[in-house]
Amino acid sequence: MEQYAGLDVSLKAVSICVCDGAGAVSWRGEVANEADVVGAVLSRHAPHLVQAVLETGSCGIHLYRRLGAARVPVICVCARHAKGVLKCKVNKSDANDAEGLAQLARTGWYREVHVKSAEAQVIRAHLLARRQIAKARRDFENQMRALLRGFGIKVGAVARGRFEGRVRRLVEAVPALKLPLDQLLMARRSLLASQDALDVEARRLAKADRRCQLLQTMPGVGPLTALAFVSAMDGAARFAKSSSVGAYLGLTPRGHQSGEVAWSGHISKTGDSLARALLYEAANSLMVRVKAWPPLKLWARRLEARVGGKKARVALARKIAVILHRMLADGTAYRDAPQAA
Repeated sequence: MEQYAGLDVSLKAVSICVCDGAGAVSWRGEVANEADVVGAVLSRHAPHLVQAVLETGSCGIHLYRRLGAARVPVICVCARHAKGVLKCKVNKSDANDAEGLAQLARTGWYREVHVKSAEAQVIRAHLLARRQIAKARRDFENQMRALLRGFGIKVGAVARGRFEGRVRRLVEAVPALKLPLDQLLMARRSLLASQDALDVEARRLAKADRRCQLLQTMPGVGPLTALAFVSAMDGAARFAKSSSVGAYLGLTPRGHQSGEVAWSGHISKTGDSLARALLYEAANSLMVRVKAWPPLKLWARRLEARVGGKKARVALARKIAVILHRMLADGTAYRDAPQAA
């Protein structure tokens, strides 16, 4: 007799529901969020398990990996897609969500998602920590600007390394602000040191990774962009066509069609936001900072004249993502022109 299981994972517990091939619930319960415990419960109450389903989320990553290592037939489905089925229940609860996931496993109405490898997660952890620290540093700087602006003092545009000196000179006009600004500057100094340490580590990781070295042969692509792209792809073989990468990273327009109504909106912004932002920065670097004029830059400049700078950079970021995936898949360095082959 075929059996299917739904696992609704939270931080401390896992709600489990087991149903048969006809959809009748044969067992349900809640256990601790430990892979050994969940595996033992499934082997006892679902000896003929065909498929177990859990949703995407940080609480279920270790569970998915360890259950897979124990040869439990488990898959991870997109939580956004599963939401449409789970909200059919009038009352939301962990038990009802687990039952809905079990029914999804039985009917096959789900989309399996890729769970990143431990190596990709380590790279992503470094990049996310750097982004969070950089954001905190900017927040501190904006707070100092706002405090001085209240007294009619404007910091203005200043390089990162000269910001502290400029603030210390300006605060002399308002001695009452010296203590709070000193403390903010001290915290900013600590954040700068942390960001610099993560930048050094990112460059080391990129230098030690052959894939990142390969991607950096493309103009505008630096260590951070290469690391983010390698982490987001987690293996070029995941995509049969390189043109699919743009949609995966949310760099293609969102479409809507119903009857006679059809329109295309802004980009979908789905997928890895960190990789998407760094690809946009790479596109901007290629258009502004790269002194040479490779074919991609010429194409983007012509597009900019027609649709504007932001749209041209988004289009160039999508094109860069497609090319980078093909470089990963083929193991070839970037070439400016076809005849260079």
